[in-house]
Amino acid sequence: MKLNITPLIIAIFFTFCLASSPYAYAGSVFIVHSYSLENICGAPQHQGVMESLTEAGLIEGDTLVVHKYAMDTKKVNNTPELIDRQAEIVLAKVKEINPDVLVLLDDNAFRTVGLKLVDSGVNIVFSGMNSQPEDYDRKIKWMDSRLKPGHNITGVYEKLHFIEACRVQKKILPELNKVLVLSDESPTGKAVRRQIQKEIDEADGSLGIEFETVISHSWEEYIRIMQERCSDGTIGTLYPAVTLLKDSGGKTYSTPEVLTWTVANCKIPGIPINFSFARLGMLGGAGVDFISMGRQAGKMVAAILKGASPSEIPIEDAQRYALVFNMKRVKELGIVIPNDILMAADVIFK
Repeated sequence: MKLNITPLIIAIFFTFCLASSPYAYAGSVFIVHSYSLENICGAPQHQGVMESLTEAGLIEGDTLVVHKYAMDTKKVNNTPELIDRQAEIVLAKVKEINPDVLVLLDDNAFRTVGLKLVDSGVNIVFSGMNSQPEDYDRKIKWMDSRLKPGHNITGVYEKLHFIEACRVQKKILPELNKVLVLSDESPTGKAVRRQIQKEIDEADGSLGIEFETVISHSWEEYIRIMQERCSDGTIGTLYPAVTLLKDSGGKTYSTPEVLTWTVANCKIPGIPINFSFARLGMLGGAGVDFISMGRQAGKMVAAILKGASPSEIPIEDAQRYALVFNMKRVKELGIVIPNDILMAADVIFK
């Protein structure tokens, strides 16, 4: 009997090459966005995750399979029932894909998907968490401590660096005495308010700035509040943290629509939570660098793909804020940015 060993030799050869190559298959990653794939918060985080994976030699389409899904819980699926339905879809996809790492961007994905997969054997990395990790832990035990999570989940908490942002704004506007924080009653809005208040309490009045928070429950109420407050000469800076409002007809207004209207109808300078918000016309200052935050999460994903356990990877704060300015807005408001601050800017929109 004649044995054809050629196919066997070829198979052994390619197996050897794949195993010895620095670009050998590393695994699969499933990135779930709380919002749309183009969302101004989620998209830069996704970009950062992919940059870190590439830097680690994990190349999409070569050594790595990347799946992605958008829950779209801002503009479309923004009721509790619709969000829960999206979570069911994601959970079904997780079971089908069986990814080596599940990446959850922003709170809605973590709250409705991540907490249902605690100790499930699925490795999870989150990015852009606004609520305190300890608050989620009180609902479902998923974390022993930030330093040593102890379970199957780790990630990056979205520290706003709010006080630092106000400190930078004070250098730009020496007469700044009052900051108006604008918020809503969405889960993200509530989480951001709590974090801001935590930072204010820790600062203990050291900036010499008064902080006021105004909550809008509808689009119409937001317009009314802004029409009243934008003529208030005591307010030196706005800090818009409004992520979701609806009008009386049920139409949804998310961050881009809110900021675009605000810039067009209010001549008070504004600090961007996310440095990308300056692109929408806000004056600028110090805002969270969402790309950098995604890179932090991406490094965790890379470590897990190379054998590390989420249980041993410390939860991190978003480490970096970016200094950004919209020069069109600067000129429109007649503000002069000190040269040392302008030269230190990470991004300048013209």
